[in-house]
Amino acid sequence: MLESPNAWALAYGAAFCIGLSKTGFGGVGMLAVLLMAQVMPARESTGAVLPLLIIADIFAIHAFRQFTVWRHLVKILPAAVLGIVCGWLLIPHLSAGIFGPLIGWMVLFLLALTIFQKLSNLLPATAAGHPSIAWPVGWIAGVTTMLANAAGAIMTIYLLACRLPKYEFVGTAAWFFFIVNVIKVPFSASLGLINAHSLLLNLLLVPGIVAGVATGRFFLGKIRQQAFEWLMIALSLAGGLKLVLAS
Repeated sequence: MLESPNAWALAYGAAFCIGLSKTGFGGVGMLAVLLMAQVMPARESTGAVLPLLIIADIFAIHAFRQFTVWRHLVKILPAAVLGIVCGWLLIPHLSAGIFGPLIGWMVLFLLALTIFQKLSNLLPATAAGHPSIAWPVGWIAGVTTMLANAAGAIMTIYLLACRLPKYEFVGTAAWFFFIVNVIKVPFSASLGLINAHSLLLNLLLVPGIVAGVATGRFFLGKIRQQAFEWLMIALSLAGGLKLVLAS
């Protein structure tokens, strides 16, 4: 269990960001991963975050279920499941000393993809022209989400390539992450990343998720999301660099 008020504040901040990320403000998802990695060992933080993600996914599905575009999910989910298995096989071979920096480097890589996607239409346009992109993107998303719960940027690129309107984007992403996160539970439990202590922590952090979801639904469509996303990218960049340099 967390030992200081500062640690609890960071954990509640992570829960709030998770709830917020499921209502269309996807840029805060990586920030949540980074915040949890500041209050507990990076490996254990991935197990602590997973049930919180599932709870937030349920809220998002309830809010946006009518907007889901299933044909895009069918294309990418098989590869994502394969990626989850590959990530699960990889985790035991990663020492605690490199796990934090690995998450940091993955976040920086995904941020670079996010920034490239924002500055150029080349990647979405290319992906849209090649339907087979769903398999490599799905595999990368599966590996990334198993290792660090940080596949948001990959899915953003894929769903933008599918040219989904705003609410279809959110509804489709909600079901994708709910399915893959539920699939990840037995894998994470088998590695000891989910246990009684982490589940108790999850229960105590649920109010943070509820607050994040409520805030996101209130502000969705009422603020300039572009500026908000750039702010989250800047904060995530700072956190990612901190994890990398800590090595």
